[in-house]
Amino acid sequence: MRPLIAIIVREIIILKRRFIKQIFSFSVSPLLFLITFGWGFKDKVTVEGLPYIFFIIPGLIAMSSMRQSFALSSEINICRFYWKTFDEIRSTPITDLCYTAGEVISGMFRGCLAAMIVIIIALIFKVSVHLNMLFILSVLLNTFIFSSMAVITSMVVKTHAEQGMLNNFVMTPMAFLCGTFFPLGYYPVWARQIIQLLPLAHSSKAIRAASLGRLFPYSSLLYMLIFGCISFIIAVRVIRMSKD
Repeated sequence: MRPLIAIIVREIIILKRRFIKQIFSFSVSPLLFLITFGWGFKDKVTVEGLPYIFFIIPGLIAMSSMRQSFALSSEINICRFYWKTFDEIRSTPITDLCYTAGEVISGMFRGCLAAMIVIIIALIFKVSVHLNMLFILSVLLNTFIFSSMAVITSMVVKTHAEQGMLNNFVMTPMAFLCGTFFPLGYYPVWARQIIQLLPLAHSSKAIRAASLGRLFPYSSLLYMLIFGCISFIIAVRVIRMSKD
């Protein structure tokens, strides 16, 4: 347990040193979306019987927690390419499972912090979010998935340019297309079937249902759990391969 705690504490210390900047960074995107769509549409647009701002808040929670959890990949790459601390850590007796778990947990912490900031911003806009166990579990699974994916991609990419391309061509489209800003039912059937393979589509669905007190999609929760476990196993594997 000590190596695991050491890795988590190290990441938290790094986050603490840049805490104010990170808070502003976590806040800018959701705040802009809420100002644009929340104040812009107000009560003029309704989705699924609710004012649009009530629909978009859960989507922003899913998107922000995804983006900040996945941002862990950039931190790992900095350690690999510049600070060289990744090689130092890997030369210690810390196991592959322990290192991966530590990085994933730290990424989950970042993602949950981003989700909390969106919830606070929502309160400023007079939108309340139902904080229940299903909501918390959905957010945790969302951050677990994308933190695990962050570890995988950080070991696969060779340069920051490749990391940027991955963000532009994979993460950004996922953030906008997976039910965050409008229901998946608006898509053609063939597009909906493809998008439903993406984890964020299920995260958005689960977080929205839990936060609005609607019938909860347990099948989406199961999909997220399976996807997250597979991603974590692959992450452990790629970390092990990095030593070869």
